[in-house]
Amino acid sequence: MFVLPDLPYPSNALEPVISARTMGFHHGKHHKAYVDAVNAILAERGTRPASLEDVVRASAGDGGKLFNSAGQAWNHAMFWVAMDPAGGAPSGDLAQAIDAAFGGLDGLKTAFVTAGGGHFGSGWVWLVAEGGALKVITTHDAGTPLTMKGVTPLMVCDLWEHAYYLDHQNDRKGFLEAWFDSLPNWALAQSQWAAARGGGAVWRYPDPA
Repeated sequence: MFVLPDLPYPSNALEPVISARTMGFHHGKHHKAYVDAVNAILAERGTRPASLEDVVRASAGDGGKLFNSAGQAWNHAMFWVAMDPAGGAPSGDLAQAIDAAFGGLDGLKTAFVTAGGGHFGSGWVWLVAEGGALKVITTHDAGTPLTMKGVTPLMVCDLWEHAYYLDHQNDRKGFLEAWFDSLPNWALAQSQWAAARGGGAVWRYPDPA
């Protein structure tokens, strides 16, 4: 059985960009519902996969409830760890890669906010590594880089309305700008960037209990 991961910080730690009220609904209800749905489907099928990553990849392409629930469960878990209330900035070889791909952090922000703000409907905006370079992509609904060969996610922000509507109403662009300025976990992004180039393991969802 897969667990709902605890938040890595207090529910009010991301204020004012994301309120404790939003986090209560988002983590405690939306994310929990996806995890519960995955467990219910697997129990009905009598299967005990070794990882949520295996579930996502095995169910990709069927467009069914298992993939949608597993993809959303995984994406949300990475979203929580992809934020750091302490803020900060990229450094070292990650900063160099950002300079090469986007002309600097301001260029990355523009690309990230533009892609996320222009995304039609629900989904996610990602900074990913592919082929030794960085790029910004979006995915629809439960779509995830887990199903993309040779792609490693470094950073992600949720574009579903439940992620920002209580705090920012319909101003998704404003939410993304505030989010990018304050909340990315650059230490995680650096670790993922290193892993994408063979230097360690990528982040994984907690193993089933």
